[in-house]
Amino acid sequence: MAKRKQEDPPKGSPAWMSTFSDLMNLLLCFFVLLFSMSTVDTEKFEMVVQSLQSTFSILPSGGSTIGDGELISSGVSMLEKFDIYFNSSSALPKGDEEPDDSVTNPDTTVTTEEAQETLENAGLTESEQMAEQVSRLLQSYGLENQVDVEFNEYYTLINLNGALLFNSGEATIREEVLPVMEKIAVILNNYTNNLIEIEGHTDNVPPAAGEQYSDNDILSMYRALNVANYIRDNTTLDPAHIKSSGRGSYVPIADNSTAEGRAKNRRVEIKIYNSLNSESLNN
Repeated sequence: MAKRKQEDPPKGSPAWMSTFSDLMNLLLCFFVLLFSMSTVDTEKFEMVVQSLQSTFSILPSGGSTIGDGELISSGVSMLEKFDIYFNSSSALPKGDEEPDDSVTNPDTTVTTEEAQETLENAGLTESEQMAEQVSRLLQSYGLENQVDVEFNEYYTLINLNGALLFNSGEATIREEVLPVMEKIAVILNNYTNNLIEIEGHTDNVPPAAGEQYSDNDILSMYRALNVANYIRDNTTLDPAHIKSSGRGSYVPIADNSTAEGRAKNRRVEIKIYNSLNSESLNN
């Protein structure tokens, strides 16, 4: 018996595929419509970025920069400071304007400025406390009218009038002022860990002919040295913590054209550096 010849299938795609294609097109249009109506949540976007930073250590907050020849845990090498380059490139302003350092590397800039300000404030506070202590001791010794006290973020300054300490053109401490120097030495003995710097200053009138010192530079140097040696000999301070220098007439604090101004410029300054600056200067 002859077999019946099978009919050829209809040409083209199956009928179900047309229905399925229509469904996919409708779904695509639906999601495109939803996306066009949506808005980007900035806060969530930043959370995603932070998550990537901490996970892959590509951006600054994710960890230390990968250096030349170093590998991350996945074994993929990275360009040195690629994180800084990536952020700075994406944050460059338009036009010919130069990028702001606070934009390209905000963490470093802010941290440096804040650290410097904190250090200065700490030094100023300590110097002020030292100045108050020195002033109280001077007052207890009855020397508040003979000695001036000032301070800044680096040190507390004791200003001694040169006419009180020395005869004109000489660098030897006068005998009658030694009791004052004894009290100054007692005050300085409280600062065993601080750097103490002694500066000699003069007015702009050169020494007279025939005097022991030929110019004001040498005179101021010896006056500072003699005060420094007195303090070394009459305190328990480490001699290495005491420095002296002569500044001549180069740092006036008053007008040299008047007798009163010249008298103020003839002085010896004792600078007691606070602990922060004593450590940095001794290193």
